[in-house]
Parts: sequence; structure tokens; C-alpha cells
Amino acid sequence: KPTLLPLCGIDDVLEGCALKVEEGDHAYAVYNVAGAYFVTDDMCTHGPGSLGEGELYGDIIECNFHGGQFNIRTGEVAGPPCMEPVKTYTVRVEDGGIFIEV
Repeated sequence: KPTLLPLCGIDDVLEGCALKVEEGDHAYAVYNVAGAYFVTDDMCTHGPGSLGEGELYGDIIECNFHGGQFNIRTGEVAGPPCMEPVKTYTVRVEDGGIFIEV
């Protein structure tokens, strides 16, 4: 049975936005797309960019560093210069909180 890791509250992530959340020694990016929540690793796979500090266009996050893009639902690369997908997590929303399965 997966462990649930609490990241933030649903009110912490505005619709159409991303939020960087640090938990222990790991950083995650939490996204709100029309009230649906998604989580990926925060670190861009291409460079030192933070995806949680990037711009969200629908379900595409654009890294604030070199402009690389990822699909937040699948982690797949959506635009150069990124070539490696970003890790995604299974999200659970319970009691107004956002959790991921780890």
C-alpha cells in the first residue's frame, strides 16, 4: 500500500498556476488545471530550472530557465531543449489537502 505524502492544501495552488513545494530534501511542483491537481518533480530535467516557478499553459508547464516544456499529466517532453521526461506522481485530494503516493 502506497504511503501518502502531504504537500499542501488545495487553496495554496491557484487555478492555472504551479507551486513549488519542498518536502524533506526533495522539491515537487504542484499544478491546478481547472480544479484537477497534478504533481511532478520540481527540477527540470534539462537544467537548474524550477517547474513550480514556471508558466502553466493548460496542461503544459514551461520551465522558467530555458523554456523547455513538459506535459504535467504524463511527464513527457512537450518542447525543446528538454529531452528527458519529468517524473509524475499519483495525486490524492483528501480533506482539502493534496497528497502524493510515494
